[in-house]
Amino acid sequence: MKYVKQCLIILVISLIGELLKFMIPLPIPASIYGMVLLFTGLMTGLIKLEAVKETGIFFIEIMPVMFIPAGVGLMTSWGTLQAILVPVSIITVLTTITVMIATGWVSQTIIRKSKGTKK
Repeated sequence: MKYVKQCLIILVISLIGELLKFMIPLPIPASIYGMVLLFTGLMTGLIKLEAVKETGIFFIEIMPVMFIPAGVGLMTSWGTLQAILVPVSIITVLTTITVMIATGWVSQTIIRKSKGTKK
């Protein structure tokens, strides 16, 4: 019953994200609204971590399974993708490197600032 309750909490937050997407005319996906709401609820204490922790861990564990349909879709679209494979590959590599650099830089900045405030 605990897992059902936790899943319902996450689903209700996702529903609220869908409603916000419908009401606010911004080009932001509903899932982002939901994640921001969940994050805000967790940070403010409105939602306790224990209220969603086990189901969140379960969702993260099964996440690789969710990529199977996308992989099959890529395989069935090979004829279309073949013509643009090189540009897409270059863009994918460059954006991956950019994200890695930005993430490392932000992490290092946060670590340095947190060490400076503790002294």
